[in-house]
Amino acid sequence: MTDPELSRPQLPVAGLTPMTTLDYPDHLASVIFLQGCPLRCGYCHNPQMLEPRRAKPDEWEKIEAFLDTRRGLLEGVVFSGGEPTLHADLPLAAARVRALGFKVGLHTAGVYPRRLSAMLPYLDWVGLDVKGPATQFDAIAGRAGMGAAHQESLAQLLASGITFECRTTVHWRDLDLEDLDGLALDLASQGVEHYAIQVARTGQCLDETYARPVTRAPSTAHLQALVERLQPAFRHLELRL
Repeated sequence: MTDPELSRPQLPVAGLTPMTTLDYPDHLASVIFLQGCPLRCGYCHNPQMLEPRRAKPDEWEKIEAFLDTRRGLLEGVVFSGGEPTLHADLPLAAARVRALGFKVGLHTAGVYPRRLSAMLPYLDWVGLDVKGPATQFDAIAGRAGMGAAHQESLAQLLASGITFECRTTVHWRDLDLEDLDGLALDLASQGVEHYAIQVARTGQCLDETYARPVTRAPSTAHLQALVERLQPAFRHLELRL
């Protein structure tokens, strides 16, 4: 059981994936989705998770009871969202997950670098969302000042020694192949070794215009050719269609 001296965190849970092999590379994991996100990306496919709310008293208790039944079956637990670092109790929850014997993963856009810093002692892996090049980050994220905060978080991860992956969700209303090429090479020049390019889903978007076809969208073949050309810049580069 978890350390009784650890206080019980207050976290608003938006959902739970009991078991997945997709959200924590090379690990069988569970994903805890937390409610609330300060960003307003037009392509967001989880708009129901954006608005913050207070946690109910028993929400974390139920999650922890579930995880206790998965000890020895799962390798890791991933905190996702929304934006999980929105919540001050996240490090406490991560400590409790560690105490149960799980590795801890985090999906974040890195827009709360102080919160990320507090999480670093408990993290085994991070998936860092890179919305776009520095000059376009805030416009894509829908909020000013996010690009600078994200860059601070990236610097923390590069210095931490924690295994992490940068990933960019590409919607062709926001980026073109030239933007993507420049962004990838910039990340590689900073020391990023693991990068994933994933094409945005358009079945459900926060901004309905993002669900419409983009006439200037490049072909899959052109995107694959770009990824092949970028391969030598990274230890691992993956295209997720």
